[in-house]
Amino acid sequence: MSPHPLGFGKVAVLMGGRSAERDISLLSGQGVLQALRSQGVDAHAFDPAERELVELKKEGFACCFIALHGRFGEDGTVQGALELLGIPYTGSGVMASSMAIDKVMTKRVLLSENLPTPRHVLLRRGAFSAAELASVPDRLGLPLIVKPAREGSSLGLTKVTERASMAAAVALAEKMDADVLCEQFISGDEVTCPVLGTGDQARALPVIRIVAPEGNYDYQNKYFTDTTQYLVPCGLPAGEEAAIQKMVLQAFRTLNCRGWARADVMIDQATRKPYLLEINTSPGMTGHSLVPMSARATGMAYEKLCIEVLKTATLDHQSPGGNQL
Repeated sequence: MSPHPLGFGKVAVLMGGRSAERDISLLSGQGVLQALRSQGVDAHAFDPAERELVELKKEGFACCFIALHGRFGEDGTVQGALELLGIPYTGSGVMASSMAIDKVMTKRVLLSENLPTPRHVLLRRGAFSAAELASVPDRLGLPLIVKPAREGSSLGLTKVTERASMAAAVALAEKMDADVLCEQFISGDEVTCPVLGTGDQARALPVIRIVAPEGNYDYQNKYFTDTTQYLVPCGLPAGEEAAIQKMVLQAFRTLNCRGWARADVMIDQATRKPYLLEINTSPGMTGHSLVPMSARATGMAYEKLCIEVLKTATLDHQSPGGNQL
């Protein structure tokens, strides 16, 4: 295949991996792979669960499109390995990735910049008493959300509506993470807002409002049903969308994210105040995924989106004269 006019060279699409989100990552990766190839990019699938990353260097890959989700792909680990190999990659760098995947650490950073996020209680496996567990509903109110601190796709998440359900909800989350996040439940509109670019060049894409069956936007309703509604234009009151976009951009820059990401936000139905839940630094790219949907609302096709993300591939640390795209 002739060199791509944009000079990408040989591109690895990292997909699969060893996280609980492996199946979704494979769907994302295959979509990206086909899109890049359709644009003339010399792209190849690469599954880190089946091959050693050092093979990327041996096989002459010039850069990587990271379509991995969750641990070992979105948490700074694979980013660190690629830094050592000197192979540019899409998405956030090592520190931003490791902070953003940790919902508790993300909250600490957001709060330091006075960015709104729901109140929370952190429970560490084996380090909390029955009394501390029982006090969580008193501190946060009911209903509340219990979830692993470092998982995505709503895996291990429970909406707790009564005290008697707390122990089971925490036990489920503990199976996936030693840190369990108990979070104030915000009743209202659920929205998400993607970001493309880096630094001053970063821009927020249109906000999507998510209307899930019975308000339950869980793993099944995210990926495997067609009953969830995604509204774009979002239909929010005048000014709210722009305010959310501004807030999301500030959070993106505060965490030092780059390339692309997607922030999830809840809007309190009574006060209309938006609250940041988390930032995904390697968003889904499946047929149900939200970044492509938002980009499409601006006239950007899936294939063009993949190219735009690939253009941002870089390293935290460039060698003198570097190989940044």
